[in-house]
Amino acid sequence: MRRVTKVAASGIASAALALSLAACGSTSEQKAQDDSSTGSAKAGSVKVGVAYDVGGRGDHSFNDSAARGIDKARKQFGGSVKELTAKTTDTEADRLDRLSQLAEAGYNPVVGIGYAYANSMKQAAEKYPDTTFGIVDSSVAAKNVDSIVFTEQESSYLGGVAAALKTKSDQVGFIGGVDVPLIKKFEAGYTQGVHDTNPKIKVDVQYLSHGSDTSGFASPDKGQAAAQGMLDKGADVIFAAAGSSGSGSIEAVHGKKGAWAIGVDSDQYQQASLAQYKTSILTSVVKNVDVGVYDLVKSIHDKKPLTGTNTYSLAKDGVSLTTSGGYISDIQAKIDAAKQKIVDGKVKVKTTP
Repeated sequence: MRRVTKVAASGIASAALALSLAACGSTSEQKAQDDSSTGSAKAGSVKVGVAYDVGGRGDHSFNDSAARGIDKARKQFGGSVKELTAKTTDTEADRLDRLSQLAEAGYNPVVGIGYAYANSMKQAAEKYPDTTFGIVDSSVAAKNVDSIVFTEQESSYLGGVAAALKTKSDQVGFIGGVDVPLIKKFEAGYTQGVHDTNPKIKVDVQYLSHGSDTSGFASPDKGQAAAQGMLDKGADVIFAAAGSSGSGSIEAVHGKKGAWAIGVDSDQYQQASLAQYKTSILTSVVKNVDVGVYDLVKSIHDKKPLTGTNTYSLAKDGVSLTTSGGYISDIQAKIDAAKQKIVDGKVKVKTTP
């Protein structure tokens, strides 16, 4: 098995760049500095506090999608942003402390990126009733919380259709970062898409960590090892829903001629740090976290805070399948047909395997 040298190097460079430019905290103890987009705040500007999931800004995937929404809002509305990042060893107290730091400092909204913030956000929302909170990938029942959720199983279904139409070995793989209900939605949709297209295809499934151990979202070496194992057993299309661990999976796939990787959350074909592997990235199952986060910040700017559960679906372009590279052009008509069946309600995509 090859070592993850290139990905690790690019990850270190990306992390350093993110730290210097965006003042992204790398641990729960490190305090990120305010980062204003302009020399002087615009009228009606907002102060946005962001608590990233493990991997933070620069993960090339989930957190980076959220960061794009923050950057768009800051550019449009001005103001300042403070960013803190989770550790894989975080406790519930650590997460609550992170959200409380931001609320205490007057940031509004305060956005938790990832389901792990659900319990701590409920407590923070009660403690700071005048602050609007946002959480991605979970629903929190509080009057001052915007729960930003997605139908990731629907876009994963389309990824499964693409995998089934592209495999030559009739064997594909799915790598999940952590064995939790959210990632099970990706697995369920992908597997259903594969089998609805060709029930004879075998789907190998592996999770990198389990339960409260979130290291599976930030371990490119584990992603590479899992992908290599699947490739060695005959899989030739691998979808990794595993945060920055997916970078290792993509590197492993690139090492096998004729194999394809499917990216997640962001259009990974367009990621500069993965450019050397992009000829192996078939498509990406995108979750437009940036849209949900931007909508929340805009609502604060407009003094009409979003609250309740807001779902971003395939029908609303909240999730999608990318076309970068043109590698699915030959099967696009079939993917479009599958999408329409979901939108029309003719296909119900499962949320559990």
